[in-house]
Amino acid sequence: MKLTITDGKLGERPPVVKPHPGFLDEVGEERFKKLVYDHYEKIRTSDVAFLFPVHDDDDFEDAKRHAFSFLIEVSGGPDYFTQERGKHQMVGRHAPFRIDEEGRKEWLRLYIPLLEELVDEGITPEYIESFWNYLDIFSMWLVNTES
Repeated sequence: MKLTITDGKLGERPPVVKPHPGFLDEVGEERFKKLVYDHYEKIRTSDVAFLFPVHDDDDFEDAKRHAFSFLIEVSGGPDYFTQERGKHQMVGRHAPFRIDEEGRKEWLRLYIPLLEELVDEGITPEYIESFWNYLDIFSMWLVNTES
């Protein structure tokens, strides 16, 4: 399985391909939620923690829930995000935060061991890669600050 971080450039927004629906089918909603929430727990003590409300437990739980809702929806699951927050406007929602390329890469690196665990759970590597490829490319869209 290949989980490579693509170099991005401020202002570039390559075309994004949503994850293969088989990823969510195999992982299931509860395991998908655990994946996203575990990622956020890694963020709590990472070099990008300053971008997240890690010192306010309620706000941090909201951030986890929003990330899960968005990611499960783009993966073909229920439209939780749209129901709760409306239209997807992730670039605008992230605009107040100074996100640079190094921060994006750190955010992605935190996902790698969590996704590798899924192989041991029997999830098809190609499906995991499709989710990874979505994260890798879409995260470029959120970079708004020079490193």
